[in-house]
Amino acid sequence: MGLKLKLGLLPKVIIAIAAGIVTSLFFPIWAVKIFVTITGIFSNFLSFVIPLIILGLVAPGIADLGKGAGKLLGITALIAYGSTILAGFFSYFTTSWSLPYLLTSQELADGSNLNFVESVTSFFTIDMPPLMSVTTSLILAFVIGLGVASIEGDKIKHALREFREIIIAVIEHVIIPLLPLYIFGIFLKIGAEGQVSVVLGLFFKVIIVIFAMHVLWLLFQFIVAGAITKKNPFKALITMMPAYMTALGTQSSAATIPVTLMQAKKNGVEEDVADFVIPLCATIHLSGSMLKIVACAFAVMFMIGMDTPLVIFASFIMMLGITMVAAPGVPGGAIMAAVALLESMLGFDQTLIGLMIALYITMDSFGTACNITGDGAIALVMNKINKSFKK
Repeated sequence: MGLKLKLGLLPKVIIAIAAGIVTSLFFPIWAVKIFVTITGIFSNFLSFVIPLIILGLVAPGIADLGKGAGKLLGITALIAYGSTILAGFFSYFTTSWSLPYLLTSQELADGSNLNFVESVTSFFTIDMPPLMSVTTSLILAFVIGLGVASIEGDKIKHALREFREIIIAVIEHVIIPLLPLYIFGIFLKIGAEGQVSVVLGLFFKVIIVIFAMHVLWLLFQFIVAGAITKKNPFKALITMMPAYMTALGTQSSAATIPVTLMQAKKNGVEEDVADFVIPLCATIHLSGSMLKIVACAFAVMFMIGMDTPLVIFASFIMMLGITMVAAPGVPGGAIMAAVALLESMLGFDQTLIGLMIALYITMDSFGTACNITGDGAIALVMNKINKSFKK
């Protein structure tokens, strides 16, 4: 009986990047163009499905937030959103401060000379115009989600949940399986155009910055939670480490919920509070994902000489914090929800989106682990608030 080896998404992406670079050294131009054609078609499909992803994930997420727990729900959602947004600004300022020191003047010159215009063109393309714009889909998701929450429309809510299941199925069974092929095509094209060494230099240095930010952000979250609850923040963080390690393996906040719940209760969070806060934050608290997306986006833009003003990134961070709500608990879910904003607000094209996805997924496990470990800090704070309500 043969041994079946099932690779996770991260190993597949790493293999795809390496294979794209290696094959670019000897593939004939016609072979490169075949894969450029495939990545172009897949990119068009992504553009078509992105508004549907936003509608299918955000609308039912908002609708579900409108029920139950009253003040506790509102405060939890506010803290989770605030943490996610603060993480975004922390990432922006840290990356904008550190990258000029990490990248040499030669690397910056090479980056600004990168040419992502089609020098290796596709054989043909298939247009797939989206049904609506990104802005329209966001507004529609807000209107429907808030409307269903206010009227408690069970039938519409059920329909929204079924639509969400369809969208998650598309992500899990179509987009995620094809991502390695897409990334292979991106790096094959970059390698064939002689730009790969600059891009790899960017990858390595950005990954170091992101990992350092994750550690600092977790320390900040637990120090704040410890100050509020009068608990030892370092002991509380160490208690949450089994959830952190589980998330490294699963790459899914949802799949890690049972472990996160168990460790939050070991930190002294009451059972009813933990059972409410942890599953909710697994959906709406995405500080680790925000750290990665903002850092990767800034790095890519900085590297190729695009403007990176705070005013643009502030709008991007505020919208991203909402758009990632209810991003599916599958590897790469948050970046799929963010693609639309990268295109519409930051001006990313197909190749830059491919680089973003590759950079993001390379660090996906650490971002998920940061997300769910931070949920433990929020649970501590909410436990304290809940006790004050009971007095």
